[in-house]
Amino acid sequence: MKIVILDGYTVNPGDLSWHPLHTMADLAVYDRTTPDEVVERCKGAEIVLTNKVVLDAGILNQLPHLTYIGVLATGYNVVDLKVATRQSITVTNIPAYSTNSVAQMVWAHILNITNRVGHYAEENAKGRWTNSKDFCYYDFTHNELAGKTMGIVGMGNTGMATARIAQAFGMNVIAYTSKDKLPEGMEKASLDEVFKESDIVSLHCPLTKETQGLVNKERLDMMKPSAILINTSRGPVINETDVAAALNEGKIAAFGADVVSIEPSRKDNPLLTAKNCFLTPHIAWATKEARQRLIDICIENVKAFLNDKPQNVVNG
Repeated sequence: MKIVILDGYTVNPGDLSWHPLHTMADLAVYDRTTPDEVVERCKGAEIVLTNKVVLDAGILNQLPHLTYIGVLATGYNVVDLKVATRQSITVTNIPAYSTNSVAQMVWAHILNITNRVGHYAEENAKGRWTNSKDFCYYDFTHNELAGKTMGIVGMGNTGMATARIAQAFGMNVIAYTSKDKLPEGMEKASLDEVFKESDIVSLHCPLTKETQGLVNKERLDMMKPSAILINTSRGPVINETDVAAALNEGKIAAFGADVVSIEPSRKDNPLLTAKNCFLTPHIAWATKEARQRLIDICIENVKAFLNDKPQNVVNG
């Protein structure tokens, strides 16, 4: 049996191990694979593992031996599920492996914006504190989180983890969610209420036709000028041009995000030059612990499939 990993580098740049997969089959691991290389590398493989390399109808039709695709992520839009199902190819994903890591990044962004630790550390490395006439200095207005309102859009695993951290900071939590009930101290709210009432809005909704462009000029105009917007869900959930304009015009105070609409980011993305915009390169999921958890679940998914008891199947 042959297993091919098409883009193993982001999951495992060398600090983790694929060894258990080596014991199951002939394993070929590629750091990166271009679209033109996919078919040749997958020829004869029964199992293919992919993170972001697309396996569309044109590619799947050229891989008659393929019986299993393991997506090394939660989202599985890189695979044409209709064609995979028609060709009796089982497709699985890796659910809920990075919940705590992503929630941690949400708060890294929030604390960076509210406390500017990175800014002051850089200033002090340049000698600014050493040369200060006063025992301290500050360049921004700093505010406590306690007593403020945190608005969550989407209360799945990560949204819930983010909300619980907000409560630990003494914040009030309101959420736009389809859940019937929320834990004590959290209140359901309409989408407009979340944007109007929150001091911080954090996005945790999936990307769908309904959520694409969810945060646009209309909703940004509802927000307090002191409000912070955080996006660790998917880039297209926001209208980037509208968010950049809101930042530059002072309609909101700051924006922190780990995702953009096209990744890697294009040079002309308006967020790159917007005021008080803080971007990280889609690394919220990538703590060592989360990546190890991803690999562990991947291995268990493959084992389950080989034992005719597939788990985490996303195509029926």
